[in-house]
Amino acid sequence: MRVVFLGNSLVWGGYGGNFVEEVARLAPEHDIINAGVGGNTVINLVNRVDGVLSTYEPDSIVVAVGGNDAISYTQPATRPYYQHTHHIPNGYVSPDTFEQHYRELLMRIQLGFAQAWVMLEPTEYNPAIVDAMKQYNDLARDVAQAMNVPVLDLMRHFPPNGLRDRPPLSLDTIHLIGKRVAENWTDYEAEKEREGYTFTFDGFHLMPHTAAQVAKLVIDFLEL
Repeated sequence: MRVVFLGNSLVWGGYGGNFVEEVARLAPEHDIINAGVGGNTVINLVNRVDGVLSTYEPDSIVVAVGGNDAISYTQPATRPYYQHTHHIPNGYVSPDTFEQHYRELLMRIQLGFAQAWVMLEPTEYNPAIVDAMKQYNDLARDVAQAMNVPVLDLMRHFPPNGLRDRPPLSLDTIHLIGKRVAENWTDYEAEKEREGYTFTFDGFHLMPHTAAQVAKLVIDFLEL
């Protein structure tokens, strides 16, 4: 079976743990394709999905998106990044826009004769972003269930316990990520301990051991 994972940096895995790579290792009899792009929102996935379908002709597409959508809506200082780098109108994805595009995304996957699967993303940065992520996850779940698309809720498996009231995100945060990626920075454990996270090292990106746990959940979810 050919499975494409379509999403943002959580799927891409180039900054933190890479669960898609681990899925490929655990299920070598299947063709596992990583189509994650850091910073993508659901709008970007809608714009990319037809190309993914025509290029790979997958049996299944696993969708994981929502983190950047929630950040763009609740963290205004990040909007120039989403507007200029990812071409998001006004730099944010509102809940209504997210719901509409999520429905269109799943519909295009189904019309492309692929099985759609949905993963709901976890986060643990601060209460404002966690609340927004829960809202966007609920919207994604409702759309998926209405279209008979199976859902794997990673927030349930990795609950954001012990949240701290951390400051709002800014462009400095995004620039730091870019700098670290360019430098092949991997000091995840020290960052996790310093900032007091549990399953991520920055509130968003998975620790390698978390990615390994996610991969096992995905294997069971997809019945690979």
